[in-house]
Amino acid sequence: MSDPRYKIVFDGALQPGVDITTAKLNLANLFKSDVAAIERLFNGRTVALKRDLSHNDAQAYLQALSKTGIDARIEAETAIELNLSDVQDHTPAVAEPDSPYAPPRASVGENLPAFATLKPFSVEGRIGRLRYLAWSMVLSLVTLPIVSVFALIGLGLVSTDSTTGLIIGGIFAFFLFLTFMIVGILFSVQRLHDIGWSGWLWLLTLVPFVGSFFPLVIMVMPGNTHANRYGPPPPPNTTAVKVLCSLWIVFIGLFFVGGMLGGISAIQQEYETTLESSYESGSVTTDEVDVEVEPAANSVDDAAEAAQAPVDSAKE
Repeated sequence: MSDPRYKIVFDGALQPGVDITTAKLNLANLFKSDVAAIERLFNGRTVALKRDLSHNDAQAYLQALSKTGIDARIEAETAIELNLSDVQDHTPAVAEPDSPYAPPRASVGENLPAFATLKPFSVEGRIGRLRYLAWSMVLSLVTLPIVSVFALIGLGLVSTDSTTGLIIGGIFAFFLFLTFMIVGILFSVQRLHDIGWSGWLWLLTLVPFVGSFFPLVIMVMPGNTHANRYGPPPPPNTTAVKVLCSLWIVFIGLFFVGGMLGGISAIQQEYETTLESSYESGSVTTDEVDVEVEPAANSVDDAAEAAQAPVDSAKE
């Protein structure tokens, strides 16, 4: 006689305090599947998640499933099985609600939304590449005028020699800078969530050398097309998002080209300055040599005249 076999069954029940959206995402992550396939498990029918198991294996599977938040259970194998692949998308026919013979149905809550709700000032949620660039563009457009106003106020306070005003202005500028930096970090965290990475990876931007190119990785890496452990995908990009993203890309391109032209101009100016200094240094050396050679030539002529003088006197 063979050993008894067991199966893991699930009827849509959840553990106390567990949200259905979280449970679906955890199950999708456990089965390496998308959320659409997991939806079929929450239609009120009892399904076998795993079958033909020994008692020890069934306990191990049940423990892993319990961590996702669902309330599964172990049952002995029977002759008729209902496997996960046998679950159909349609809803089975049920008796009338008023019938005393109507079977009980598990309450599984609302379905997972197709798109996530945007939360710009939160560490939760996801945003795509275009929306990340558009939001960064808006943040920059808001930051520049405010910084300019504070700079003008600071110059006015410096001209009036107001120490108290400078201190107060410096405090306001610090908190303003801190606010904009935090908002920028929140955008980056949501962009990392869209890729499927932890938001703590933003700390890599503070690492020397790595922080110089990691923001570029955040901008170009594609996001997950389906729901991941951070929630459903973000909604489609609007026209405003596309326009702002295009402006931001043009601004980055102009900044890059301007930096290259400025560098080339600086190198050319430095080269011309070096040539001029070398030319001036060479002309001064030539003049000094000419000045020193002329006295030497005069002394040679004087010596020749002195040598010929005794000869002339002897002839006389």
